[in-house]
Amino acid sequence: MKKFKNNVIFLFYTILLGAIVGAIVWTFLKLMNLGIEFLWDFLPSQIDFPLYTLCICAVGGVLVGLWKKKFGDYPEELHVVLGKVKKTGRYPYGNVFSTIGSALFPLLIGSSVGPEAGLTGVIAGLCTWVGDKLKRYKHEVEELTAIGLSATLGTIFRSPMFGFIEPIESDKETVLPKTSKIVLYFTAILSSLGVFILLNKLTGGKTGMESMDFGGMTLWKYLYAIPLSLIGIFAGYLYFAFKKLTTSIKSRLKRFTILRATAGGLLLGIAGTFLPLTMFSGEHQIAEVTADAEKIGAFMLILIAVVKLLLTNICIDSGLKGGHFFPVIFCGVSIGCSMSLLLGLNPVFCMAAVTAALVGHTLKKPLATVLLLMIVFPLRLIPIMIFAAAAAKFIPTPRFLLNEPTTEGETNNDCP
Repeated sequence: MKKFKNNVIFLFYTILLGAIVGAIVWTFLKLMNLGIEFLWDFLPSQIDFPLYTLCICAVGGVLVGLWKKKFGDYPEELHVVLGKVKKTGRYPYGNVFSTIGSALFPLLIGSSVGPEAGLTGVIAGLCTWVGDKLKRYKHEVEELTAIGLSATLGTIFRSPMFGFIEPIESDKETVLPKTSKIVLYFTAILSSLGVFILLNKLTGGKTGMESMDFGGMTLWKYLYAIPLSLIGIFAGYLYFAFKKLTTSIKSRLKRFTILRATAGGLLLGIAGTFLPLTMFSGEHQIAEVTADAEKIGAFMLILIAVVKLLLTNICIDSGLKGGHFFPVIFCGVSIGCSMSLLLGLNPVFCMAAVTAALVGHTLKKPLATVLLLMIVFPLRLIPIMIFAAAAAKFIPTPRFLLNEPTTEGETNNDCP
């Protein structure tokens, strides 16, 4: 009876933890959206300021640099957070509040990154803190932290299965938790996502991207999945080439925190002035690209995607940090739209194949890739996405594009 009672109490704490995670994710994203609307919609409508984008990004870069100089180079990237949790079962929580600022400020100035990196670090730290305070469950600190991370990812991307699979899928071996623990994971994820959706409904916010429609096409045209997947993999090569370049520059300017962030802000502002679609995470810009693809043009769509792949790495390594999931998805969608225009194929089919290959190549996790992209593409295209993501994993990245191991024996590559 005592064991049963402890299990019931732990289940209650898991539900409560999920609800808190959902509320934190909603609050963070709400603040982010309000800040973006103020800086990029309200202020420009009130004042006519020349080179507004360049000025906001440059000044923002300076401020981010000053913040990081004082509080540290946070947030850490998602694969670093997951690595620390897997290795130690914990995540430091002494800098949680400064990490919130470090994660929020780059997003406000239009940095080409997503919110997942900052949020996972904040939630992991809070979950470790909760585990330390609940002395009854001091041995479950690792479990609470891992559950909190899964709930965060499942809520940010509105995909419970992705939140569960992404942290446990591995290149070498994917080990599923015990059945009882799986119940706890999904309890927390669904609790978190439920609170997030409820708060959005109450405030009139959106719950995520709408899935695209696919009406089908001639059977033989599905063979185009092969060249489209290769195009997505080549885009993945570009991503890693840009990553190696920006990481190399970062290592040379590691001590110059303010200079790096300022330079990153300037480059972001320049790119945003000429190619506005390269700014921000890309989540909301996907709808604009798909709606105006013909107007934008095939070659301009490719240019936007290439610049954004570079700009995302510039932002991350200059200090305007965040996640790379949404930007990479946007790039896949943009290239897919261009291939549709050039080849005369169904646009949703092209986008699904290219995006699955690109995301799959950077992530090296086919199952997580497909579960992630199900928030964008219809279920009918799951076989195409599985093929593209699997091909992207098993076609290796050339070694010369990968970063050398660090002194700790880990790589600086962006993929987990």
